[in-house]
Amino acid sequence: MSGSSFGSIFRITTWGESHGPGIGVVIDGCPAGIPISEDDIQSFLDRRKPGQSKYTTKRNESDSAEILSGVFEGKTTGTPISLIVRNEDQRSRDYGNIASLFRPGHADYPFTEKYGFRDYRGGGRSSGRETIGRVAGGAVASLLLKELGIRVQAYTKSIGPYSVPEEDYHMSEITENPLYMPNNHTAANAGEYISSLMAECDSCGGIIECVAEGLPAGLGEPVFDKLDALLAHAVMSIGAVKGVEIGDGFCASRSTGSKNNDPFFSQDGVVLKKTNHAGGILGGMSDGSRLVLRAAVKPTASIAQTQPTVNIDHENTEIKVLGRHDPVIVPRAVVVVESMTALTLADLLLRNMSARLENVKKVYC
Repeated sequence: MSGSSFGSIFRITTWGESHGPGIGVVIDGCPAGIPISEDDIQSFLDRRKPGQSKYTTKRNESDSAEILSGVFEGKTTGTPISLIVRNEDQRSRDYGNIASLFRPGHADYPFTEKYGFRDYRGGGRSSGRETIGRVAGGAVASLLLKELGIRVQAYTKSIGPYSVPEEDYHMSEITENPLYMPNNHTAANAGEYISSLMAECDSCGGIIECVAEGLPAGLGEPVFDKLDALLAHAVMSIGAVKGVEIGDGFCASRSTGSKNNDPFFSQDGVVLKKTNHAGGILGGMSDGSRLVLRAAVKPTASIAQTQPTVNIDHENTEIKVLGRHDPVIVPRAVVVVESMTALTLADLLLRNMSARLENVKKVYC
């Protein structure tokens, strides 16, 4: 299987399966000298792990991170950083009834067509547990960004029909509710909606918003490796994400040039914008303003309703998915979107160092 690596200089390779011994990541290209501990990684993984609330799967995993290499005396060494999280609560028996069936909304059918067989125990590499490696890598990338004064934060913008308008954001409330929404009142309403779907053995989706503050202007490569193109690649590679937008996104298609353009002005010698419809990216490069990205997350595919499907012999039949599954993926995916954004920015920051000769001379002259 190819395609398990992401990034150019700051590069991660994830490995492992949902019901194997463990999940991990190898991070290559991380600069030496960054202060780091397993607690730094754990704080990210704790936001992704199961069993956080009644709205998440009851799979009992501590998701404890273990650093195997690349760190000495509390700092990165510049060598590959290897991290592992061991699986502790696999219940492969829950998947015995689907070994010969294709689950609707899952990768079972195309995976089988591509490779000739599949690991049916939780989806193998197609499982959401694969994102553990991404989150661990994103935690390290975020430490690099922090050293440069850059902050990335993601949160739940909406669950089903319940959305938080920007004027009602209370960022301090994100960690006060299990849905990671910046408004406790909306989160409570969304929670009741999820509970009603759970009673019907159904699920829902939502939108995750991610912002980055402190980016310099000029980050991103102007042709194929545009900042927005790489962000879309990074976030769309998350299994449940079905759409990505930057700034006004699809709403820009209904606007006009006079309204959608962000007028520039100069203040104390600094170039600023009066608005930010572009979401912090112009011509594939950061413009120095706040980066705003949104990811549309589909409803959880594993639901306990009986659904029509086919088996591996292409015969019509029915399926009822058993096991422990999230009624909504969005809350646990928040940190995954944040991590993939951080990884993209960290990589492009390192690539950007060679954009000017004067930058190269600062290192070697």
